[in-house]
Amino acid sequence: MAKIVESKTIVGLEVGTSKVVAVVGEVLPDGVVNVLGVGSCPSKGIDKGSITDLGAVVASIQRAIDAAESVADCQIMGVTLAITGEHIQSLNESGFVPISEGEVTQDEIDSAIHTARSVRMGEGLTLLHVIPQEYKVDKQVNIKDPLGLQGVRLTAQAHLIACHQDWLNNLKKAVERCKLKVDKIVFSGVASACSVLTEDEKDLGVCLIDFGAGTMDIVVYTNGALRFSKVIPYAGNRVTDDIAYFCETSRSEAERIKVNYSSAWHPPSLQGDKKIEVIGIGGRAPRVLTKDQLSVATSARYEELLGLVKNELTQLKYELESKQMKFELIAGIVLTGGGSQIEDLKQCAMKVFGYQVRIGSPLNIGGLTDYVNKPSYSTVVGLLQYNYNDQEENQMGRDSYNEEGLLKSAWAGLKKIANKVKSEF
Repeated sequence: MAKIVESKTIVGLEVGTSKVVAVVGEVLPDGVVNVLGVGSCPSKGIDKGSITDLGAVVASIQRAIDAAESVADCQIMGVTLAITGEHIQSLNESGFVPISEGEVTQDEIDSAIHTARSVRMGEGLTLLHVIPQEYKVDKQVNIKDPLGLQGVRLTAQAHLIACHQDWLNNLKKAVERCKLKVDKIVFSGVASACSVLTEDEKDLGVCLIDFGAGTMDIVVYTNGALRFSKVIPYAGNRVTDDIAYFCETSRSEAERIKVNYSSAWHPPSLQGDKKIEVIGIGGRAPRVLTKDQLSVATSARYEELLGLVKNELTQLKYELESKQMKFELIAGIVLTGGGSQIEDLKQCAMKVFGYQVRIGSPLNIGGLTDYVNKPSYSTVVGLLQYNYNDQEENQMGRDSYNEEGLLKSAWAGLKKIANKVKSEF
């Protein structure tokens, strides 16, 4: 009989537009993820993070979980779940509290973060992550850990990420129908950053683009802190649609052509004269075109998609500089996700952004590395590494799913009122 997954073992589950992936692994003391099992199957019933057919999504999840259990020889009881979609929203907020005893205590750090997270979100949104950026004690700025420092007032800067409650509930329902417990929910862009980016890149400034089938997840780090996160609801499927139209063929045939022959650069760097036979629709005769001809359509679309990200970065630069904050991406652009494996995409990105570019795969992994050492597994492996890093944030699972979390939240609110009264007298 298969053993039940032990508490130190983590299961990551990503329900994407093109595939559902489950990874079983244990995080070793040095932070390396030892991959014990992997399960993957084509995804049905979900598009751009939104469930369109609950039964189909449940069936896809179950197949991926069954495969992962078979490889790992275990019984999976709970998962850390990735979430994405255009409903994801984020903003940077600050909160301050008076320092009552002359030096900063942990309670005051918690209270300052709680104040930062108390901003009113949009209707239907629920807070997913509160990720500290840095702290300020009086006129001392850019403090990473203020505990024990002396001063009068503590200010906390934090990055907030929210998701729509309905999208979240539907995704949870699909997982729970497979008799699985949702242990934690993580924005997929944050998860990918955990597995792909290095601390040096975060310190120097870097933009990560997780290029999927239905969405592009964007996260930007400067000075070691997360400054920006967003989901663009256009990605690889747009290229598939272009190929289907350009070649007058089915979407399944267009997807095959995209994966095997498309290029994000015109003319393509390899075998531009290679002939491609395209199956016709409804018994029509097949067509033949060259890889060079195909790249005319695909390169234009990839450049347009990356241009959407560039527009976001331009706006972010303006916003940060208006707050007297430097915006430098010295480490450039990191592309990951299944869509990043398209030929010549690195060259296209260098043209669009004018920065150095690399294709990112999961780092710090062991065990079944041959299965997951690919950009398409960055998010699901990152779910395991996120649990190790934990990022000292107030994650939704701690505050919203149990009575203890509600009591802590109420107590933090009372402390906030008390501190406000103190500051006024």
